[in-house]
Amino acid sequence: MPKNDKKEPENEQKCTFCTRTSSQVGNLIAGPPGIFICSDCVQLCNQILSLEKKRGTKGTFKKELSFQNLPAPMQIKARLDEYIIGQEDTKKALSVAVNNHYKRVLTSLSRKDVELEKSNILLIGPTGCGKTLLARTMAKVLNVPFAIGDATTVTEAGYVGEDVENLLLRVIQAAEYDIEAASKGIVFIDEIDKLHRTHENSSITRDVSGEGVQQGLLKILEGTVSNVPPQGGRKHPEQEYIKIDTTHILFIGGGTFDGIEKIIARRIGKKQIGFKVDNAADCLDDKNIGEVLRYIEPEDLVEYGFIPEFVGRFPIICIINPLGVPELIKILVEPKNAVVRQYQAFFQMENAALEFTAAALERVAAVACAKKTGARALRATIEKLMLDVMYELSNRKDKRTYTITDKMVDGQEPIAPVADNQSENSAKAKKQQRESA
Repeated sequence: MPKNDKKEPENEQKCTFCTRTSSQVGNLIAGPPGIFICSDCVQLCNQILSLEKKRGTKGTFKKELSFQNLPAPMQIKARLDEYIIGQEDTKKALSVAVNNHYKRVLTSLSRKDVELEKSNILLIGPTGCGKTLLARTMAKVLNVPFAIGDATTVTEAGYVGEDVENLLLRVIQAAEYDIEAASKGIVFIDEIDKLHRTHENSSITRDVSGEGVQQGLLKILEGTVSNVPPQGGRKHPEQEYIKIDTTHILFIGGGTFDGIEKIIARRIGKKQIGFKVDNAADCLDDKNIGEVLRYIEPEDLVEYGFIPEFVGRFPIICIINPLGVPELIKILVEPKNAVVRQYQAFFQMENAALEFTAAALERVAAVACAKKTGARALRATIEKLMLDVMYELSNRKDKRTYTITDKMVDGQEPIAPVADNQSENSAKAKKQQRESA
């Protein structure tokens, strides 16, 4: 084989890490005098740092929770009041339960005289009443990793779908792969009511997305060292798993549990809720469903389709009441993320102002209440109402004020701006009337 006598130029720059020349790797990134690095070495360094981060060797999540910065139950409820309207009993119960949980986490290693058990929480209520918002706000108040998992996508091990360990992967990702922080986080399992048995006779076919998932969640809910696949895929023998202890992870389950009020009504009968015994389950409406749910017992959940071992892992059951028109009006304007406030901010960006009359707010709430989807219907109603106005707002250069009335909500009048001089004249006229009076 002929010998290659071609020599490299003596003054050609080389990568300090892999010693390859610029003619071999392309451009080099210069550092201090005489120090260079190529793009291949940069990518390799990024991969090494990413692997170290996934192994949890670098805790980068926020300030660690301690007794000094653990909010009291009243402080937690005060923060919840900023985002959630109504549900006073539920917010109080949640505040106490979460405060006790993290007291247990902080003292589990130091207390030898008593062993503190974990109490997971189950939220039951109709759609759009604030179950997910309660859990998300709780995690924000406590400054801990928070993840939401959908129970409808989880199946029993060995079947198409997600493993139960994927719920833990989400909280690990939320903690930026800091395993210690993730092991003290909060996991919200949404649509947990969809895990109920689909039939009474379990011998007909395997219930791989119902009772099978309940059984798979038992040890995780109670506390165990779980092997989590880092990429979220199915388990393979050659994978390097992430080990996480779920003993100190707070699990919050949320679901509508549609139809469970009929089970409760049949059980408690006429004496407590005032219905006729023979048709108590058929006389329920939105006004008294929340009242009936207050009498829920674990036996009702078992009859609904949950195995007793699964129900026992959720000792705290909180009821979220359906939202009526008064609550929806408050949701429109009072929370920090209220829909009206958001649209007022959009109008301010366009040098305009937006106002809603009291009658307009009441009409929007009534329209949303009729859609039976809770607070989610408020945004849909406002989006439809403000579509044409938002479409033309950017083209208006002069400052305008838009006042929304109930007739505009019903579509009887178009939404038209009021000029500033007219607003000023109206304000002056009202001031003169007050002075003359």
